[in-house]
Amino acid sequence: MFEALTEKLQATFRRLRSRGRLTEADVREALRDVRMALLEADVNFKVVKDFLARVEARAVGQEVLASLTPEQEVIRAVRDELIALLGERPERLKLAATPPTVIYLVGLQGSGKTTTAAKVARWLVNQGHRPLLVAADVTRPAAVDQLQRLAQTIGVAVWSQPESPAVEVVRGAYQRSRQVAADVIVVDTAGRLHIDPALMEELRRMEAVLPAHERLLVVDAMTGQDAVRVAETFAQAVPLTGFVLTKLDGDARGGAALSIRAVTGLPVKFMATGEKLDALEVFQPDRLASRILGMGDVLSLIERAEAALDRQDSERLAQRLDAGDFTLEEFKALIAQVKRMGPLSKLVDLLPQMGPLQKVKGQIDDRSLVRVEAILNSMTRAELRRPDIINGSRRRRIALGSGTTVQEVNRLLRQYEEMRKLMRQWKGMKKRNAKAPRFPLPPFPNL
Repeated sequence: MFEALTEKLQATFRRLRSRGRLTEADVREALRDVRMALLEADVNFKVVKDFLARVEARAVGQEVLASLTPEQEVIRAVRDELIALLGERPERLKLAATPPTVIYLVGLQGSGKTTTAAKVARWLVNQGHRPLLVAADVTRPAAVDQLQRLAQTIGVAVWSQPESPAVEVVRGAYQRSRQVAADVIVVDTAGRLHIDPALMEELRRMEAVLPAHERLLVVDAMTGQDAVRVAETFAQAVPLTGFVLTKLDGDARGGAALSIRAVTGLPVKFMATGEKLDALEVFQPDRLASRILGMGDVLSLIERAEAALDRQDSERLAQRLDAGDFTLEEFKALIAQVKRMGPLSKLVDLLPQMGPLQKVKGQIDDRSLVRVEAILNSMTRAELRRPDIINGSRRRRIALGSGTTVQEVNRLLRQYEEMRKLMRQWKGMKKRNAKAPRFPLPPFPNL
């Protein structure tokens, strides 16, 4: 979502670096470019005005202009004010002192409320909680069925009474939470086409029966400034405690994510970065600011690796790589480990977009890994363990079985040979230097 904004900001900062010593005019010219980039990203114009006023107050000071690296000081000012704009620090869910904690998800139709309910439940499971999903959207056809299917996918209990009004559904949900020992109740409420007084009254009646600890508005980030207007209107009608931004993996300009906190004064608590049920992250203002500025988000990459990778498998693979035992079997296992972390293009987004990575980012094709796996799956165990036996006839058979070409098979084998040479070089380096890293990260194939 922030790709266009990131490219424009980086271009502005590159021009600053090329100037050497900066003047006030240089800084103000750069900030004009920043203003245009933010406005084109659909950030609220009042938010942009206040943001740039704060940045300019810091960036044109004598200490900055007299600094040995004034462009770095300007970038630091932009980053710090961007973090302040997004909310300074992550806002966690407020859990009840005496369970169960009750979370209501509200929002317009089509914002992704039902899927978000399942994502929040899955996130809670990963945090050690026992959530209960409540299908209180009794107005949308198939909403109950959808939530039940999603709950089954993640192994979470769900409560529904399809023929009953929403107030009776939440009344029964409390008793059900006792039966299944749930410590968090996540309520999926009916979507609204607009701020409907009748549905707002229904929400108040539901809360009279089952009081909420969190009321989260699910906002479609792809709707831009409309999302901010919806958030303002909802906040006036319902005592919201925060937001969940969905569809941040889309191609919208991202203005809602940058405006919604400043306009409403309420925190963003989660952001959905994909369609899968594990694509939900706690909203981290400092990390998102770093991503927007092209500085990467290595902490999120590490957390994703820890959550996705099996420690025993990783240790076993590391030991074999340490021993220099790098066959196509290890290559296949390495690709499987990477795939568990998510699409390769998204992983690269978490790395600093500087130097060679700027060129690599646009060249990565997630479908290449699918073709590589198909080629490897078409090989016999003997071929995986001894690639040197793969002759011309075997290559034709592998290409036919994987739906690829002989040229692609040849390319993969060449890349494998290059990686094996790297492994040998590293093994020699390790013998000479005990402080060498455990094993180098090999380049990923891009057919």
